Amino acid sequence: MAASGKMAAFRLPPLPTVREIIKLFNLRAQKQLSQNFLLDLRLTDKIVRQAGKLKDAHVCEVGPGPGGITRSILNADVAQLLLVEKDTRFIPGLQMLSEAVPGKVHIVHGDILTYKMERAFPKHLQKKWEDDPPNVHIIGNLPFSVSTPLIIRWLENVSNRDGPFVYGRTQMTLTFQKEVAERLTATTGSKQRSRLSIMSQYLCTVQNRFTIPGRAFVPKPEVDVSVVHFTPLVQPKIQQPFKLVERVVKSVFQFRRKYCCRGVEILFPEAERLEKSEQMLMLADVDPTLRPAQLSILHFKNLCDAYRKMCDEDTNLFSYNYREELKQKKRTRKKGSLEQSEQGDQL
Repeated sequence: MAASGKMAAFRLPPLPTVREIIKLFNLRAQKQLSQNFLLDLRLTDKIVRQAGKLKDAHVCEVGPGPGGITRSILNADVAQLLLVEKDTRFIPGLQMLSEAVPGKVHIVHGDILTYKMERAFPKHLQKKWEDDPPNVHIIGNLPFSVSTPLIIRWLENVSNRDGPFVYGRTQMTLTFQKEVAERLTATTGSKQRSRLSIMSQYLCTVQNRFTIPGRAFVPKPEVDVSVVHFTPLVQPKIQQPFKLVERVVKSVFQFRRKYCCRGVEILFPEAERLEKSEQMLMLADVDPTLRPAQLSILHFKNLCDAYRKMCDEDTNLFSYNYREELKQKKRTRKKGSLEQSEQGDQL
């Protein structure tokens, strides 16, 4: 298919189509790996256009599979394309693409969750965080099974300015299940508002660009897929360590249908739960009867600031684990029941 005018300056030499590659190497999408192939090059071109101008850019594509999006990236005339692919079955087809553009493509057989992205591109590409984003991009049609843990990992990298973000405010253009994309971009008060909404939006400008119907993929997934674009913010909206923000947000959304005070309570040991949670909500000036989805980023900023203050005053507080306390109580009750049973047997 012809690419748009923006991509017309560079064209790949004649190659087997993606369908022919799939047939040639007997490739089948594996359900257990949440694999779905996108074969329509008009759609792969459209995904790549969401990343912006890619001429002379350095791009990492995550999970290229049979290489549909890969072709669209190469047609955008990038300077360098790094392909990180976990499934060995796809490597020969990707090598065929690499040979068609000598020196442009580097293939890594590995897991993106463990790959050291900070070493992927030349150091001269690095920009100051306050500057415009660097000419480095991450693009990927993510398998559903890894999309959420992977974006959480990268958001932590944004917060720490490491991993792919040692180069500056690296932009990401990624696919997610439509429902996950809606959570990532959900506004205050919407029913899709979730932990993902807060964790992504306090660190990035997040845009749901367009939705691809499931029928466009092979095999057809049961859900539609959305393309989401992330640009890290110069200043995060919550100025606290990622792990602290994650803990507060996770706790509040633990009971998403209840008042937010219920989630705040589990940040504290049972013996002081009511007193400390009331203190934290008061410090944050947050109405305890608001539901989690009704809380804005500013509410969460105030909650995180208040929790940080309380952790600074009590150095053991951050290590408290609500679930561990529950398990300990169950073990204690079970032990007590066994002791009573043994005493009854002796009688």
